[in-house]
Amino acid sequence: MTDATPRFEQAPAPQGAAVRLLGEWTAAQFARPGLVRDLMRGLPALETGRGWDLTPAGLLDHVGAQLLWDHWGRRWPEPLQLSAPQRAVLERVAKFTTEREKPGRASWWTLYLGFGGSLLRALGHLRSFVRLIGMLTLNLGQMAKAPHEAPWRDFSGHLYRIGATALPITALVGGLIGVVLAYLTSQQLRQFGADAYIVDILGIALVRELGPMLGAILIAGRSGSAITAQIGVMRVNEELDAMRVMGISHSYRLVMPRAMALAIAMPLISAWTTIAGLIGGMVAADLSLGITPQFFMNALPDAVALSNLVLATVKSVVFGILIALIGCHFGLRVEPNTQSLGQGTTASVVTAITVVILVDALFAVLFSNVGI
Repeated sequence: MTDATPRFEQAPAPQGAAVRLLGEWTAAQFARPGLVRDLMRGLPALETGRGWDLTPAGLLDHVGAQLLWDHWGRRWPEPLQLSAPQRAVLERVAKFTTEREKPGRASWWTLYLGFGGSLLRALGHLRSFVRLIGMLTLNLGQMAKAPHEAPWRDFSGHLYRIGATALPITALVGGLIGVVLAYLTSQQLRQFGADAYIVDILGIALVRELGPMLGAILIAGRSGSAITAQIGVMRVNEELDAMRVMGISHSYRLVMPRAMALAIAMPLISAWTTIAGLIGGMVAADLSLGITPQFFMNALPDAVALSNLVLATVKSVVFGILIALIGCHFGLRVEPNTQSLGQGTTASVVTAITVVILVDALFAVLFSNVGI
């Protein structure tokens, strides 16, 4: 059986060494992994006096001709021996091959159009997100009128997966943050003899800011991505289209249970993360400054006002609803292909974390005089 693998050999010729092509130079042969790379790496360059003989090649299609034409630097070698069909293919490739446009500096008009496109895409996301908020409000009103028709089983399942399964990682991160914050703070307080104020610093920092924000960031990366991936897979598998055909509302059965579950789970996760951070900080304060756990527990209620707990709870509820809506928003916008699914999941996590930080900064500015 004749070997159809595209290859070459260098044979002596009267005017110098000639490159003879063997095998079949076709797209079917070049589909083998790594064949094109190895062949083009070993093929001699086009030089004056070195002839090329294509007649031994069994077949030559446009793919093989394009590879040869690009390897020759888009000029004809001299001398060149080839058959009439091979010459017709090469002449057709040479005629329709175009030069690649060299990337140049972007003009102000290109930058302006790029900025306008980005702005329109951002406005499209904002419009869809606002519509999702409106649909959630209407769905909550519908659930209040007919609570027996609400998807309570979905709600309980999401509450378990989002809340209960996240407790170990949030406790670990919260405890370590408390330890780090206590050790760094103790180095400064020891210089001024203000060891007792470590309770105030840890209490305000963890209860008011770090506890809710750390919990929200962890949930955004852990559960926000899962929400987007779940709904995105439903899009890829055409389950969302099937729900629409059956008259099942996406917002009622997919968005509302997740938003309700996160709105309830986030304050609990925030409190759990804060408690873990306080325990870690209490242990570190005892080891570094000699602040006993009993003194820490007795001084904590006086250091942290009740308004801080209320503010932290309200922030956690807002964080939970935003993370759920962002995850559902990007999940519903996934196109029926795996590449869009990956891009949507990444965009969901990045957007959720960014929004959490922005909203936390907004709360810090608006309620700067509350509980301090």
